[in-house]
Amino acid sequence: MVKRIKRSKLNNQNSSHKSNTSNKKKSKLSKFFSKLGPGFITGASDDDPSGIATYSQTGAMFGYNQLWTALFSFPFMTAIQEMCGRIGIVTGKGLAGVIKENFSKKILYFCVSLLVIANIINIGADLGAMASATKLIIDIDFGAALLIITMLTVVLQVFVPYHWYAKILKYLTFSLLSYIVVAFIIHLNWSSILISTFIPHIILTKQYFINIVAILGTTISPYLFFWQASEEVEEEVEKKEIRSMGAGIPKFTDQDLKDLKTDTVFGMFFSNLVMFFIIITVAGTVGVAGISHIDTADQAALALKPLAGDFAFLLFAIGIIGTGLLAIPILAGSASYALSETLGLREGLYLKFKRAHGFYGIIAISTILGLLINLISIPPFKMLYYAAIINGICAPPLLFIIMKISNNKKIMGEHSNTKWSNILGWTITAIMSIASVVLLVSLLY
Repeated sequence: MVKRIKRSKLNNQNSSHKSNTSNKKKSKLSKFFSKLGPGFITGASDDDPSGIATYSQTGAMFGYNQLWTALFSFPFMTAIQEMCGRIGIVTGKGLAGVIKENFSKKILYFCVSLLVIANIINIGADLGAMASATKLIIDIDFGAALLIITMLTVVLQVFVPYHWYAKILKYLTFSLLSYIVVAFIIHLNWSSILISTFIPHIILTKQYFINIVAILGTTISPYLFFWQASEEVEEEVEKKEIRSMGAGIPKFTDQDLKDLKTDTVFGMFFSNLVMFFIIITVAGTVGVAGISHIDTADQAALALKPLAGDFAFLLFAIGIIGTGLLAIPILAGSASYALSETLGLREGLYLKFKRAHGFYGIIAISTILGLLINLISIPPFKMLYYAAIINGICAPPLLFIIMKISNNKKIMGEHSNTKWSNILGWTITAIMSIASVVLLVSLLY
C-alpha cells in the first residue's frame, strides 16, 4: 500500500514536471512570437503572389539552377530592411517624411512616384492572381472573386483598429507554411538541391539574367522599404513612445534596436526559406515534367495537380490567396504612408477613418486602381512577373537614398550604419544598379 502511494506521488511529480517544462516551452515560444512585429510581417509579405509567380517561373524555367539566389539575397535584404526599420525608430518618421526633410522636392517626388507606380501594378497583379486561385477552389466568377477580395482588403485596412489589424497580418503569415508542407509531400532530389543552393550555376543567357533581376526585384522591393520604416513608427505610437507619426522625438531604447534586429533577421529568414521551398517544389514537379513557362495562376496550381496530387494543388492555391491578403494591404499602405507624408496629410493605421480621410482614401484608391488594371488583357502571373522586374529597376535609386540617410549622423546620430551594414548595403545597391542598367540595355537591343 505504501509502495503504491509512493509510486502515485512519483508519477504525479513526473507528470507535473513534464507539464511545467511544456508550459515553459510554450511560454518562450509565445513570448518570442509576441516580439515579432514589422520585420516579420514585412519579410512574410515579401512572398506575395508576385514573389510566388517569380519563384514558380524560376523553378519551371531553370530547375534548381537559381536556388543559390535564396541564400545570396538573405544577408542583403536583412541589412536593407534593418536600416529602414532603424530610420523609422530613430526619427519617428516614415521614409518619405525623412526624405522630405533632408532632400530636394525633386528627389522626394521621384522616389514616391516610383513607389506608387510599382505598387499599383503589383496590387493589380496580386488581386488578379488571388481571384484566379479562388476560382480554382470554389465555383465563382473571376470578376465576382476580384470584387469581393478588393472590398475585403479595403475594409480590413480602413475599419479594423491597428492592434487587431497587426495581429491579423501576423497570423496571415502562416499561410506561407503551405509551401513548405508541399515540398515534403512530393519526391525531390535533395542532393541536387543542396549542391545548387551552395554552388551557383550561371547560364549566360538573356532570360537567365532577366530572371535574376526579377528575383532581386521581388525580394528587395521598394514597398518593403517604406512599409517597415512606417510600421516601426506605428509601433512607437502604439507603445505611446511618441504622440503621433512625425511628431516628437521617439523614446526608444537599445533593447528596441536589438528587438528590431531579431525581428528583421527572423522575418527575412522566413521569407527566403519560403522562397527556397517554392522554387524546389515547382522545379521538382513542373520543371521535371518539361513545363518551362507559367503564364497564369491557374496553370501554376493546376500543373501541380497531376504531378503532386490534389492536396499539394490545394495548398498551393490557398497560399496564393493567403499571401495576397497579407501583401495587398502592405502595398496599398506603403503607398499611402509615402503620399501622405509627401502631401502633409495626417497618417497612420492607428487613426480612425474620420481623423485620416486622405490617408485611408489613398489606400482605397490605389487598391481600386489595382483592380482596374485587371481589365487589361495580360495574364495575372505574367503581370506579376513584370511587376517584379519593375521593382528591380525602381529599387536602386531608393537604395542609394536609404544608404545616404542611414549614414547621415545629423539624422541618425549615434545609430548610423555599422561597417558591415555599409558593406552589405552598398554592395547590393551596386549589384542591383548594374543589373538594372544591363537589363534595360538588353530590352532595347
